[in-house]
Amino acid sequence: MATDAEELIAQSTPEDAPPFSMELSQDQQDIRDWVHGFAEGVVRPAASEWDEREETPWPIISEAAKIGLYGFESLAQFWADPSGLTLPIASEELFWGDAGIGMAIMGTMLAVAGIFASGTPEQLGEWVPQCYGTVEDPKVGAFCVSEPDAGSDVSALRTRAKYDEAKDEWVLNGQKAWATNGGIANVHVVVASVDPELKARGQAAFVIPPGTKGLEMGTKVKKHGLRASHTADVFLDDCRVPGSCLLGGKDKLDERMARAREGQAAKSQAAMRTFEVSRPTVGAQALGIARAAYEYALDYAKERRQFGRAIIENQAIAFALADMKLEIDAARLLVWRASWMGRADHPFTNAEGSMSKLKAGEVAVWATERAIQILGGNGYTREYPVERMHRDAKIYTIFEGTSEIQRLVIARAISGVHIP
Repeated sequence: MATDAEELIAQSTPEDAPPFSMELSQDQQDIRDWVHGFAEGVVRPAASEWDEREETPWPIISEAAKIGLYGFESLAQFWADPSGLTLPIASEELFWGDAGIGMAIMGTMLAVAGIFASGTPEQLGEWVPQCYGTVEDPKVGAFCVSEPDAGSDVSALRTRAKYDEAKDEWVLNGQKAWATNGGIANVHVVVASVDPELKARGQAAFVIPPGTKGLEMGTKVKKHGLRASHTADVFLDDCRVPGSCLLGGKDKLDERMARAREGQAAKSQAAMRTFEVSRPTVGAQALGIARAAYEYALDYAKERRQFGRAIIENQAIAFALADMKLEIDAARLLVWRASWMGRADHPFTNAEGSMSKLKAGEVAVWATERAIQILGGNGYTREYPVERMHRDAKIYTIFEGTSEIQRLVIARAISGVHIP
């Protein structure tokens, strides 16, 4: 005999509704294990070397391309998952191996996200494969938005794009900063201002094809972490690209700017559309770092003996590890929720994408610091990987929107108030 609660559930649940499950599908488990195997066998053993060299690990990228982990096909496979979870799962595993090498492999996805966010199907088909190159000759892509005077405030971009109607070409001038793969990329995706008076609503994204004159790499950045990932300034000096390189096309841009001039509501601008696509995946990267540090500290605490017993037998150490596990799992749930919402086209009414990136980034910094503390003096040396993990983690509270910016986005979403 059914209880009142069972009858209520039966009445409120559609007959064709799929059962709720937190269990990964077999395909998701297989991809997770495949990427983990590459991270464990290829990435992690090379992590310290490439961190010290501060160079793009082309041999590792080539190995990833050979097994099908790096390239348009793997991205399409990850993105095809209707749950939206395969990409963050793969990202977590790769960055569990090493964040610097992981970013060298995944950094191209920023350019791809920029093309996906604004481009037409024809532009996707033309430019996304060129971001990756081929198995025999892998390439990388770069997404260029930040500038020396425009980081969190993307509405302040000074890079200009002017249309030469006679030649059907766009002419770009300006400087980009902090560009992952900047200057060494095969394809650069650049966000520029077409109408400065419209601020963010007057911006557009452009593809800079390989070998385009007027694009030069500036100083390579010497970074605190993610050292195996190339970061540099990019200069655009009368850089001319065909009209077809405007992502989304000129007609769409003209219509959008006309609405803006009339004071009509507009969707998010070019840079923010890209960040909306990428933030949960960035959160998953931070999770990989946090989990790697937690697992290393847990194993160390079981083996390290002081005062005649393993240090994990001390409540201070045991509780720290318990809190690390708790926070990492909680952050993962936020990342998975945002990834699912994005893939299913559910609106981020409470800025769930920003929540996921904010939580995962701060957990990564906190967890790696806890790992160093558990290892004590050993954790502060380069002989142990947790100090590198801590250096790598810090950027996740800064790039693709600082923690402060994420809180601002969330506050505006939950209040409906434009908080300055």
